[in-house]
Amino acid sequence: MFDNLSDRLGNVFDKLKGRGSLSEGDVREAMREVRIALLEADVALPVVRRFIDAVTEKAIGSEVLKSVTPGQQVVKIVNDELVEMLGGDGEDAEPRELNLSAKPPVVIMMVGLQGSGKTTTTAKLGKLLREKHGKKSMMASLDVNRPAAQEQLKVLGEQVDVATLPIVPGQQPVDIARRAMEAAKLAAADVLLLDTAGRLHVDEALMAEMKAINSVASPTEVLLVVDSLTGQDAVNVAQSFTGEVPLTGVVLTRMDGDARGGAALSMRYVTGKPVKFAGTGEKLDAIEAFDPKRVAGRILGMGDVVSLVEKAATAIKEEEAEALAKKMAKGEFDLDDLRMQLRQMQNMGGLGALAGMMPGMKKAKAAMAQSGMDDKVLVHMDAIIGSMTPKERKLPKLLNAKRKKRVAAGSGTQVQDVNKVLKMHQEMAKAMKQIKKMGGLKGLGALFGKGGMGAAMPGLGGPGGGMGGLPGLGGGGKGPSVDPDTLPADLRDMLNKK
Repeated sequence: MFDNLSDRLGNVFDKLKGRGSLSEGDVREAMREVRIALLEADVALPVVRRFIDAVTEKAIGSEVLKSVTPGQQVVKIVNDELVEMLGGDGEDAEPRELNLSAKPPVVIMMVGLQGSGKTTTTAKLGKLLREKHGKKSMMASLDVNRPAAQEQLKVLGEQVDVATLPIVPGQQPVDIARRAMEAAKLAAADVLLLDTAGRLHVDEALMAEMKAINSVASPTEVLLVVDSLTGQDAVNVAQSFTGEVPLTGVVLTRMDGDARGGAALSMRYVTGKPVKFAGTGEKLDAIEAFDPKRVAGRILGMGDVVSLVEKAATAIKEEEAEALAKKMAKGEFDLDDLRMQLRQMQNMGGLGALAGMMPGMKKAKAAMAQSGMDDKVLVHMDAIIGSMTPKERKLPKLLNAKRKKRVAAGSGTQVQDVNKVLKMHQEMAKAMKQIKKMGGLKGLGALFGKGGMGAAMPGLGGPGGGMGGLPGLGGGGKGPSVDPDTLPADLRDMLNKK
């Protein structure tokens, strides 16, 4: 959602970093462009003014202008102020974790306008609390206005394996809240999630209902759910709720959409409350803790390696990783292994999501979009490998012209697509052998700099037709090598195993 803003800021900072020295006029000119970029991203005017003033004051200091790399110093200041705007980081930051230490059942009340995604977010939080925090939750729908709202939460509860309060037709929200409190106590639930009713706009009846439920349930957390796509309207809604209900945090939904990002950047300043979670998709596991440092990194094109690692930890099964590590140590890599890698990439959000999290990959992501390449590439490659016999997957050399035609017909692709997958496998297999030959770890750089996936992904630059210059995705060996000493200790140990 921050792509446009990120591109604009990237252009501004590229000009700054390209100069050996900066004057105060250079900095002020850059800040004017940053101001325009933020306003075009629909960031609230008071937020923009405060941000620009803070950055300018620090950036025109002598320690910046006289430093060896003044452009990079300015980028660092902007990054720090972005983090502060989004909620801060470190010991001085507001707590963004849910307060689950209160006497059970801990009541979490979800508020917001109709269509903001409250019901789905309630189910996502129930799933998150069960899987990551080990909490037994119960969900209750207090929405008696929207048709089938209570049934919707019941169905979602079954999908995420979280108990829901039985529906009693005709019962009013305050009475449902009382019954939910009793039911949660009897079920020994750790957390009770109350999904309240919304309206198409803020009105007195809605606020009166929120206040009544709040007085009955005494919630530990009151989370305002707002749709990122509504821009400044989301900020206006937040202001309305802030004056009426004791909010403890904000949840931004549809952060994966094409909104301009103004709501996310303005929300903390307007409400005075931290953004605690961000909805990143329609799936019920598409919710993540909102981390200002990571979001600022994405906006400035610095990537989000921590989120990438977390996604990898979730998507990659330990036993599969160990099996692959043993094969790597032996220099073995067949098409079944390649297929497993492709599926793991799909589970981690696909090529676009991965590129967006990797530092310096914004141009690659743009190139992917320009060429029309999407995650269907992974699906097609999986289909090609799936059309092969188990013996062919183990021994790709068996694939002669006749077999390739059969595989292409079976997967609905062309023979040239089959050849690209085989070439990709061949490059990766060579890298595995090199790892073995060089003693395990030292050969790892070959995996990142020898073509790899680029062979199967044409149209993205590079002499070999792949994503030239990208680690592991390059075409024709243009990718940078990886220094094994910079890898995490556990990965070094795994790759050094014989």
